[in-house]
Amino acid sequence: MTDIGTMRVKSGLADMLKQPDLSTHVMNNVWFDTCVYHQPGVDLLAKVIDSKNILFGSEMVGAVRGIDPQTGHYFDDTKRYVDTLDIPEVQRDAIFADNARRVFPRLDQKLKERGL
Repeated sequence: MTDIGTMRVKSGLADMLKQPDLSTHVMNNVWFDTCVYHQPGVDLLAKVIDSKNILFGSEMVGAVRGIDPQTGHYFDDTKRYVDTLDIPEVQRDAIFADNARRVFPRLDQKLKERGL
């Protein structure tokens, strides 16, 4: 019997189910939002999900109204969490803009038309 705990997470289950590796199959069509309202959550997101699969700010600004009494910041001010991640600038740029432009090509086209 195979000990599941020792299997590689990325390919173990996929291999057992005779499916392609998750990094080349599912993760080409799944994205995660930075809509996590505390630093440990964003840290974990960046630790377990490749930056190419993280989108910033896909929720409406002001969706969570109010100021966090513990921090003094608005609850939905999540940019500051991404800003503090220990990641290369190219990954930060991907999270803040490049991934959205890749995932939403019509948005990218409209922005290019405006010189952005």
